[in-house]
Amino acid sequence: MIRWGVISTANIAKNQVIPAILESKNSILHSIASRNLKKAETLCQEFNASIPYGSYEELLACPQVDAIYIPLPTAQHVEWSLKCLEAGKNVLCEKPIALRSSDIESLIKAEAKSGCILSEAFMVYYHPQWKKVKELIAEGQIGNLKHIQGSFTYYNKDPGNMRNRPELGGGVLPDIGVYPLVTTRIATGEEPQTIRAKVEIDKTFGVDTYASVELGFNNFDLSFYVSTQMSLRQRMVFHGDDGRIEVHAPFNARTYGDPSISVHSLNNNEILEFRFGEINQYTLQIEAFSYAIQEKNSDHLFSLEDSYKNQLVIDGIFEASKNDRIQLI
Repeated sequence: MIRWGVISTANIAKNQVIPAILESKNSILHSIASRNLKKAETLCQEFNASIPYGSYEELLACPQVDAIYIPLPTAQHVEWSLKCLEAGKNVLCEKPIALRSSDIESLIKAEAKSGCILSEAFMVYYHPQWKKVKELIAEGQIGNLKHIQGSFTYYNKDPGNMRNRPELGGGVLPDIGVYPLVTTRIATGEEPQTIRAKVEIDKTFGVDTYASVELGFNNFDLSFYVSTQMSLRQRMVFHGDDGRIEVHAPFNARTYGDPSISVHSLNNNEILEFRFGEINQYTLQIEAFSYAIQEKNSDHLFSLEDSYKNQLVIDGIFEASKNDRIQLI
């Protein structure tokens, strides 16, 4: 069993990843660290972890910990990922792993030097619905792919929330703008070449709260919008010249509804349905990461090279919003 330590008591850890560790077949929760020891003690009691630590450094020094999950504010991801690697720990870092693609280059070098595994926690990468979308497109179920539409929105105007604080790496594009992009890349295996984008900055918070993006790929386009100040919505639609694939609850499966895929024929008279029930993508992510440690093979994980490619486009979206349009390749 792979022994996990968790740095911080963030909600994503409490609500999703720690339960996933407990549910997984090959992992155990060993310890939780917080700069507030009382918080670590409380969470350890709740989830029956062995050891609470009152500092992150103590957790890094523990020889019994095999892997560390980092759900810290985004602005601290690079710093603590590097520290974990330097301590000889395997690291699963919450997305986005960095705010600039150049920072991911330094992580790639550090991972290679350490001999450990570092992966960005894109849980959607492990959900079977995206493998199915990829298969359906490759099989020609909707003919030639022409256009992909995406949306991801929620409402959050809390000034204390890290997503609204620039010093913590807040903003809609780092938080959820990555999802329509990464799932398109997963499903098609292709990279965008052109970008047009509109990004709105909230003057009160100083972070981006709305973005409308158009990405040009070789043979199809992707258009999506994301917002942290609109009502709840997420959807991905893959439109071909012989039909379309609609992915329901594409990113937060179970939270935004039951994960399912519907394939619509050209005249909409025939519909294929694929349902995925109560699959927990966070559990699949933890199991995949733990297996990678056990087998000393990270080929089936979301790689830092993929993280770099994804962040390169996010960097380009910000640039394109100032310059109208940019050419990536």
